[in-house]
Parts: sequence; C-alpha cells; structure tokens
Amino acid sequence: MTHRSRAAAALVAVLATTLAASPAHAGRPSGPAVVTTDNETPVLYDDEQGGNASGDDPAIWVHPGDSRRSIVVVTAKEGGLRVYDLASRELQALPATAAPRPDAALGRYNNVDMAYGVKLGRQTVDVAVVSDRYNDQLRFFRIDPAGAAARTPLVEVTAPNQRFLFNPDRAAVDEGHSAYGLAVWQPKRGETYAVITQEGATTVATARIVEVGGKLGYTGVRTITMPRSFPLPDGTTWTPCDEPGALPQLEGVAVDQASGALYAAQEDVGVWRIQLPLTGRVAPRLVDRVRDFGIHDAYDPETEECAPIDPSDTGFGGTHLTADAEGVDVYYGHGGRGYVIVSSQGDDTYTVYDREGRNRPLGTFRVRGVRGVDDVNGSDGLAVTNRPVGDYREGLLVTHDEPETGPGVDESRDATNFSYVSFGAIARALNLRIDTSAGNDPRF
Repeated sequence: MTHRSRAAAALVAVLATTLAASPAHAGRPSGPAVVTTDNETPVLYDDEQGGNASGDDPAIWVHPGDSRRSIVVVTAKEGGLRVYDLASRELQALPATAAPRPDAALGRYNNVDMAYGVKLGRQTVDVAVVSDRYNDQLRFFRIDPAGAAARTPLVEVTAPNQRFLFNPDRAAVDEGHSAYGLAVWQPKRGETYAVITQEGATTVATARIVEVGGKLGYTGVRTITMPRSFPLPDGTTWTPCDEPGALPQLEGVAVDQASGALYAAQEDVGVWRIQLPLTGRVAPRLVDRVRDFGIHDAYDPETEECAPIDPSDTGFGGTHLTADAEGVDVYYGHGGRGYVIVSSQGDDTYTVYDREGRNRPLGTFRVRGVRGVDDVNGSDGLAVTNRPVGDYREGLLVTHDEPETGPGVDESRDATNFSYVSFGAIARALNLRIDTSAGNDPRF
C-alpha cells in the first residue's frame, strides 16, 4: 500500500467515526438572511458571438496605497480573463491564448487568485495566478502597480515549457482531467505556492512558484488524494453519483495564510479543512456536509442525471449546503478570528463559518439585486477582502452569478456575470464582526 493509500484509508476511518457520532439531520435553521447589491459587472455570453465567455471565479487585488485603484480579476473560461474596477466597469479583456509550449492549445482559464510580493527579476511584483484547464498548467499575469489607473492592468509573464500538473502527456491532458480549482498559499515572505485541484478527480496538488528566465513558472509538484467513497453509520458505503469516469471533484479552494489551513469544497460532498503543506501528518477534516450526503443515487444515461435509488432515503447530510458546494474564501480578523465563506450553488445561498476552532456555522445568507440588478443565482466562485476598497469601507465580497437575468440580458443565451456585495451588509445581517485592519490579512 502506498503512502497516499495509507493516508486515504486512515482518513476514511476517521470520517466513519465522525459520521457515527453525528445526527442524520439536525433541525433546519430558519431561512437565510437577505443582503442586497446594486453593483454588477457587464454580462458575459458563452457563445461564439460572445467569445465563449463563461464567468467562473473572481479574485480581488487590493492596491497598497490607494484602495480606489483596486481591481477585480475574473476568469471567463474560453473567453480568457476580465479586469474590472470597483464600480464593475470593464478595464481589460484578455483572450485565452495558447500556452507558451510547443504542443499548446488555446487556453481555458478556470480559477484565479492573487500572489503578493513575488520576486521577478530585480522587482517585487503582484501576480494573478490562473489555472489553465486546456493546458493542465498555471498561467501568470503581472499586475501593474497603478491597478485600475493602468492602461493595461495585466500582462502575462508565464515561463515557457512548464510541466503538466496532473498528466504525463498532451494526449492525457486532452482527456480532460486537468488543472481546475486554484488558490495561492504564501507561508512566509519570499515563498509562494499554488494549490490546484484536478477536474473529475479527487487529487489536490501544491506547486512552488519560481522565477524561470525572467518569467514565472513552478516546480516541486506534490499531490494527495482525497476520498471518493465514504462509510456510513448504517453499514453501507456511499459514493457520490456522477457521469461515468468522473470522481467527486473539488474546485473551490482558499488558504488561510496565517494558519496554513486549506479550505476545499468537494462539490457533491462538502467542505474540507486540509493542513498545508501536504505531508499527510494531519488528517483532513470534513467541516460540513452537503444536504444529500449519503443518499445513494444511480446515473441515468438517457437523462444524464443522477436520481435516488430509494426516494425515501434521507442520507446523513448537513443542514447548510446544497450541492454543489463551490466558492470558498477567508475573511481575516485579529487573533485568528474571522470567517470562512462558502457558496451553496444548489440553493443560491452562502454559509459563513467561524475561522477558529471547529469552524462552526454562523449563518446563511442570499444576495438580492436592487435598482435594476438581478438576484445572485447558482454562484460558483467568490472572493472576499476585509480591507476597505473604494466605497466598500467595510470590506467587499465578489460573487459569480449564473444565469444572469434582468433588463437588457438576452436570456436565450448562456449569460453570466459577477456581483459586488458590501461585507458590512453581510455582517449586520448575521451579527458578525467587521475588522478592516491591514494587519489581519498577513499578505499586507
């Protein structure tokens, strides 16, 4: 048995004990709180006319001196990247270009996060790090220090001929199980890593970001395998249902930069806390489960959907997340306080967990649009900062919205965009602390 297999077996044993001690379904909390937004980005259309732009994941870059110049960078998959200011105006559209390698495909940019203070030549720069699914690698974009005031806020600085992250060759990459979710981990000054998940698999990897010939690349890829099946208290084993050949994948990931805790959303399972680095010395812990955890489904090839084998099966799920569990990010507070926010794509809500201790759930909210902005539906990626940025003096949450609806939107096309929400509004709705000090986020 390999080291990774032993670690996975030990994790399953711990999980079985945890589930046995958990009630099947605690009483559901009262309905989610409602917060509002009147600020959203222009609509993106996932069709040929729209450049096959499908919004997915945002990241917030905070300008160190003038918060009004902060920017939001989002992935649009085959449509590349978009850069917005704090009024959600588009500043830059970058196409998904071919990777700098001889066997390159045009890119598909899936997830994005920010790395601060990276060495590049004789400079220290901030970088948007992007997972490129069609090339199974990372892409890097230097951020102009002027931010929103720059003519071109992002410029690519990816080193040529970077290795595939999960696959041995181009033929394997083209099968599709490639780089997917992404977060940046900066455990100390001068040391930057990317955390990457694999599409259609349960693999999580880390790679150190390094300078290569005046560009940025990565090295030292290390992986762990998360569980694909789960023992249940009734003596059965549950495997989340998906299309043939697909395992219960993880996508949304975020790192608590102070503690090294990785929060990872396994879409049909729940949210994990995994200690970095990926040594296996500390067993991952399942912080929360989706509502239909443990319900045995069967895949119907005609409908391409999963349905319960026994309609009366209640499973062993939680009470906060409805699959898919998707976007994840950390809101920092003094002394380890703060919050972990997770989007529940299946019911258009967000759950807030305590950053400390056992990450107890503190409340759930949904986002309603006002003044011509639509409600947020089916959210995928999200990003949050505790820093005051522009008019968002109590911090900012940016969240994906799909489908985008409302005035001027062609609802016959696949429409997505991103909405901006004041963290202060979330805090007041759920009785949370607001802490905007720079010292709370260790990247500053």
